[in-house]
Amino acid sequence: MSLVRNLLIVLICTLLHAGLPAQAQTSNQTPETTSSSAALDLEEWRLFAQTVEDMLDRPGVSNEILNNLRAQLVTFRARFLAAQDANATRIANLREQISALGPPPEEGATEAPEIAERRAELNEQLTNLQAPGIAAQEAFRRADGLIRQIDTTMRERDAEALLTLWPSPINPVNWVAAADAIWGTSFAFGTQIVGALEDPARMREFRSNLPVVILLVLLSGFVLLRGRRWIERLVGQLLDETGSRRSKRALGRLVSLTQIIVPVTAVIALTVALGLTSLFGDIGTELARGLISAGVAYFTARWAGRQIFPISESRSAALLLPAARRREGRFWANMIGLALAINAVLLAYLPPENQTDTANAVIAFPVMAFCGLVLFRIGMILNQHNWHESAAIRERTFFDQMVPILGKLVMAVGIGAPVFAGVGYVQAAQALLFPTIISLGLIVALLFLMQLDEDIYSVITKAEDDEGDTALIPSLINFALVIMSLPVFALIWGVRPTELLEFWQMLQEGFRLGDTRISPTHILSFLIVFAIGYMATRILQGALESSVLPKTKIDKGGQKAIISGTGYVGIFVAALIAISTAGIDLSGLAIVAGALSVGIGFGLQNIVSNFISGVILLIERPVAEGDWIEVGDTMGIVKTISVRSTRIETFDRTDVIVPNADLISGTVTNWTRYSSLGRIAVPVGVAYGSDTRKVERILKEIGDAQPLALIDPPPTVIFNDFGADALEFELRMVLSDVAFGLSVRTEIRHQIAERFREEGIEIPFAQRDIWLRNPEVLRGDPPPAAPPPETFEQRNPEEDLRRDDMRDVMEALSDDGDGR
Repeated sequence: MSLVRNLLIVLICTLLHAGLPAQAQTSNQTPETTSSSAALDLEEWRLFAQTVEDMLDRPGVSNEILNNLRAQLVTFRARFLAAQDANATRIANLREQISALGPPPEEGATEAPEIAERRAELNEQLTNLQAPGIAAQEAFRRADGLIRQIDTTMRERDAEALLTLWPSPINPVNWVAAADAIWGTSFAFGTQIVGALEDPARMREFRSNLPVVILLVLLSGFVLLRGRRWIERLVGQLLDETGSRRSKRALGRLVSLTQIIVPVTAVIALTVALGLTSLFGDIGTELARGLISAGVAYFTARWAGRQIFPISESRSAALLLPAARRREGRFWANMIGLALAINAVLLAYLPPENQTDTANAVIAFPVMAFCGLVLFRIGMILNQHNWHESAAIRERTFFDQMVPILGKLVMAVGIGAPVFAGVGYVQAAQALLFPTIISLGLIVALLFLMQLDEDIYSVITKAEDDEGDTALIPSLINFALVIMSLPVFALIWGVRPTELLEFWQMLQEGFRLGDTRISPTHILSFLIVFAIGYMATRILQGALESSVLPKTKIDKGGQKAIISGTGYVGIFVAALIAISTAGIDLSGLAIVAGALSVGIGFGLQNIVSNFISGVILLIERPVAEGDWIEVGDTMGIVKTISVRSTRIETFDRTDVIVPNADLISGTVTNWTRYSSLGRIAVPVGVAYGSDTRKVERILKEIGDAQPLALIDPPPTVIFNDFGADALEFELRMVLSDVAFGLSVRTEIRHQIAERFREEGIEIPFAQRDIWLRNPEVLRGDPPPAAPPPETFEQRNPEEDLRRDDMRDVMEALSDDGDGR
């Protein structure tokens, strides 16, 4: 009776839900029609929601019924979510109309009757238009709560099932139940075969289909025994890197898929042949389906082993292992495929729902123990990745760091799952063991697609053998493949498809930020419009740079400033248009932006300062590209002026990055911005006693002879000072191009040296006299012997006085000598 009642309730819910798609579009309806339609939906919704709540209060509702109810709740919730934005345009218009009437009067104050009447009318319309959205929000919350309650109930059931303790499969007492299950199924299978053999109609069908059956069996056997080896040999030759590189490997990877397709096709043909015999009954039909699953599992595992553990050593291989370890890896990959195939056959031959928990535990344990052993061995092989001496041929990547960690996790699962199963937690062990195996297969498939992507990209672009591995486009595609594989991993590890669909729906609907709803659709439209605007800006800049500005009289620095300003304005306009097109209302973010701007202002004040300074440089142009400037201790040629900084190339060919704020707030010497004229000065010293007039005349002649020196003002000679070692002169002149100042100084110094040598004028150099105290210490002489001590009786006061006077005189003389 409970089952019948549940089915009736589900039928009622389905009938109620069937009327949902008939709702008309609300965009073209009047407020009254919208309100009546929403009321009708809400009545249906309340009845359905009450039914769901009654179902959740009953403990015996099956998971299938809950999934059906949940799917209908998701549909209701999506409808209510869309209805929350109903009449949004009219509501916004009414609010603007109300605001145009001015603020409402304060308490005790009055306003004009016509304004008060109009305000009341508009408020009433606003309330009526907001009512469906408010009701939809309440219904949305209720539907979302019921969905969460169903999810919680199903998760609790799943957790309870995983933690259910079955009889231990290693207890010999429980083996009898497994033997009874196998014997009962085998007896029923034999009975079905005998019954088919005794049925004349089936025998006639068998004899009529016998030629086709024989042909299919022969073809399947030939493909499985001989064709598979030919395909593997062909793939090995294509993947061998001794021939051509990327194109051959890409073709080999594509052809390698036939290692799965062809044998599985042969297995399917074999099962078709078994079905055409009509001799094996219902159990034989299920067993044939199990054979197809077994074939897919085995040949996929065999293909995965050859992909991750290739026969020949290759630099493009995902794992760097010696030949012995790769051979061992292929063997264990075949074994894990064999274990999965046996498990598929057992599930088809002995369905778990038809057996007792004891029988299921005993039947599943040997396969799980064998899978655990295989996983442990594969984990050990993964731990040896990068130990081979060929690991030095490529840089260690994130994948190389994760492989040993993955190997340790696989080893832990290989040990832990059989132990759990042996204790009796068979379902928990199965939920841990088989998802691990399938996840490893999915990782191999991802690596296969990534390598195929890189090979195809290299073939298309005709890149070198190693360039495809570092190209940006294949890396982005590989990253997208990893992202797209996440839902598959989630399904493998027990996440229900309905939950993934709900997550995808919520992702499409986006989220609210204030009064603005932001969804992936909005973001995608923003990116597309902004990309179009950005490309249009770059095209406009290119046209200005190549066609328009060169025909004007604007100098090169001004052209660069116009092009840069056009770029900044174009990007800003493109961003505004993209935001407007995506329908993103930034008014609701004003408060958040104001709060963030304070913190960002303190943290990025230097960057903002440099940005503003860059804009000022581009507008005022005190410094332009190609100018010779001096900023602090840096002198060189301006190469580029960006928004944040300016790049200066010094005369020793090094690049110096100077923040733009330093060019605006600091002192900058621009040698060539407005004029290339510049003065140079060449100091020179002559010996004391030289004819100063003659020196001045010679320097004047040398200055006048310089071709770059201006006539007005002419070169001048300055007698600077009487130096400590020389008479100091200075030759000054203004050059027509100061950029040649260094070469002109060099030439002038050469001519000065030649003329002074011809005229007999000496250029002195500094001299110093050095007096050494105690030179015997430097020579290493022994110190003089001390005089013998005198007794008190031998000392004469007059002699002591004369000796003291002589000592004072010697010290005075010594001090005078040091002073000199």
